[in-house]
Amino acid sequence: ATDARVNMLAPAASSKRITLMRHPLQTILAVFLVVGLTSGWSAPARAAEARPNIVLIFADDLGYGDVGCYGATKLKTPNIDRLASQGRRFTDAHSASAVCTPSRYALLSGEYPFRREIWGPAMNQSALLIDPDKTTLADLLKGQGYATACIGKWHLGFGSKPKPDWNADLKPGPLELGFDYYFGLPVVSSHPPFVLIENHRVLGLDPADPLVYGGTPPTTPYPEKMLRPGISGGKAAHALYKDDQLGTQFAAKAVSFIREHRDGPFFLYLATPHIHHPFTPDKRFVGTSQCGLYGDFIHELDWMVGQVLATLDELKLADRTLVIVTSDNGGMVNLTGQKAVRAGHRLNGDLLGFKFDAWEGGHRVPFIARWPGHIEPNSTSDQLICHVDMPATLAAAAGREIKSGECPDSLNVLPALTGTPKEPIRRRAVLAPVRKTHLALRDERWLYISARGGGGFAGKVGQHALGGPPALQFAGEVNSDIENGKFKSDAPNEQLYDLQADPRQTTNVVRENPEIARRMKALLKRYQEGMTEREGK
Repeated sequence: ATDARVNMLAPAASSKRITLMRHPLQTILAVFLVVGLTSGWSAPARAAEARPNIVLIFADDLGYGDVGCYGATKLKTPNIDRLASQGRRFTDAHSASAVCTPSRYALLSGEYPFRREIWGPAMNQSALLIDPDKTTLADLLKGQGYATACIGKWHLGFGSKPKPDWNADLKPGPLELGFDYYFGLPVVSSHPPFVLIENHRVLGLDPADPLVYGGTPPTTPYPEKMLRPGISGGKAAHALYKDDQLGTQFAAKAVSFIREHRDGPFFLYLATPHIHHPFTPDKRFVGTSQCGLYGDFIHELDWMVGQVLATLDELKLADRTLVIVTSDNGGMVNLTGQKAVRAGHRLNGDLLGFKFDAWEGGHRVPFIARWPGHIEPNSTSDQLICHVDMPATLAAAAGREIKSGECPDSLNVLPALTGTPKEPIRRRAVLAPVRKTHLALRDERWLYISARGGGGFAGKVGQHALGGPPALQFAGEVNSDIENGKFKSDAPNEQLYDLQADPRQTTNVVRENPEIARRMKALLKRYQEGMTEREGK
């Protein structure tokens, strides 16, 4: 009937005359249809306009204190700070893991990584860690009509077991997980093969000079001892990889994708290698901060964010785009990070611990969201949110609800972005360090850690893997279980912190609150036995 009425009205629309029908409702409907036809309106077009474009910028190792709007003073982040002034800054946002690969697994799959025994970083012999049959964040948005792209660091493995064949199609990979396009870094910027990948293939690969497991790449940013397992060969492919140009290349690709899909809706997942070691900013950023290469690399990251924001402004897309900037885990006190600390920079602000730790510094991260007309400008939120919530949250922004069996630990926290809920949306979160012995549970104000210490690195000052008590002493952080850079002999084997009263985790109160600790330990066990977040809620 509607189709027939449209056909009947078409001549009237063309001659700018409307023939009134006998029934008033028919007349009203006819008027709306004529207006729709003459203005090019259609229900699908209106629905598409209501869906925001989505840009998710996922930094690498950017700590809670590494951004100006979170307190940094030895460097400047005007573009990220501008985003915060135009949107909402979260003070209790967390990565599901304090390690890069499992954090990315949670972000894209909506599932806690401990469920798949993913604790450490994927290396060049890792097959794809996400089952292509699972529904991912990209799948959800692609199903809603979004053009989807992943640009930058992947770090979730490629191909099927036992290990990738770098000279063949790297399938399955990002394109089998819902992305239409991929360009970027296959593993991490400190690990071979030091090549770029576009969609399924290594760029510039010469069949006469294949990549070979073993040995050392033609040129490397690290000594050979840092490169196990190594990959040799592939000189032509390796020549296209210039570590100090990655920021420029990825920013250009991001801008190009936005321009090509300006009619939207689009989803851009920009996963920067910044600020993971090696610290290799373009030369124009070197020496621009007050805390060495560490801050200079953050300056380049901020510039990349600025390139995206400027493009959205130029194309008049800012008002129709949800932009999120966050980080995969906390800051790391590697050798360059130690120099930054000596210069007065606090990587993770006043939080205890660093990357790889179950302590807050390992997984509490910057999280800023801007969506004009939906998110209140210059606002803050203390709602507990987790990266594992991104599939349900961004799908909700696109008009899609999570179905049973999809993204089992992902909660829709969109109301925390766009409103001011009186009650917590997420009350609990399972938080993983690099060691499974230290799996932690957040339950409202309480944080329970199932062992002594942070569960991360345990090296000494002057070593790349500085962590544990020596790292806390080096950074001037205080914890009741630690004295003179060592654990006290009578330190408990479990930890409990009241983050509301003691956000810096200065005092382990597990002995004073045994019932709370027992309850949280039992609850954590239920998660480990299979209880999902939506069931637990």
